Amino acid sequence: MSRRLAQGVDASSAAPTAHTVHAVVALGANLGDRERTLAAAIDEIAALPLVTGVRASVAIDSVAITLAGADPDAPAYLNAVAIVDTTLAPSVLLSMLHAIEARHGRERAERWGSRTLDLDLITYADVRSDVPELLLPHPRAAQRDFVLRPWLSLDPDAVIPGVGRADAALAALAALGGAGAGEVGGVVASDHESERP
Repeated sequence: MSRRLAQGVDASSAAPTAHTVHAVVALGANLGDRERTLAAAIDEIAALPLVTGVRASVAIDSVAITLAGADPDAPAYLNAVAIVDTTLAPSVLLSMLHAIEARHGRERAERWGSRTLDLDLITYADVRSDVPELLLPHPRAAQRDFVLRPWLSLDPDAVIPGVGRADAALAALAALGGAGAGEVGGVVASDHESERP
């Protein structure tokens, strides 16, 4: 069974791994006990088969974005990033992240709606994939202050495959000021919309 988990269900979507890689997972929640939910999700990720380690950032707050735009009156999101050491194939890891979301009551009824838990696979080593079910790196990773800041706190040399250094992406966002993607009133807002089903 572990060989299938390492190779993935569809080996053509991304190369199988026989060695441990670093995967970056973004976590977010704006409903319920956000801190407890993120802590539980990190514990559940660490308990996954073929995961040998998880390092998690300190959590930060961000403004919710709805289809109508930034909504400072909506519950704020609590966000963190985890670096996961694993030999799971990226497609299998993503499906397990979705299962963790479901266990925490995640519903996908409304695009950009509030949620109990959001887990996004941001990067998986240097794998690049444009398969709709497995977009790597996450298409908007470089535009998300709430991903870049906690990620850089764990790995100051972080790189987004095909984009470049995460610190350069964060500097570019800061240079945009109020015109930056998702930035409202000097606080970078997160859109919290998974690119995946």
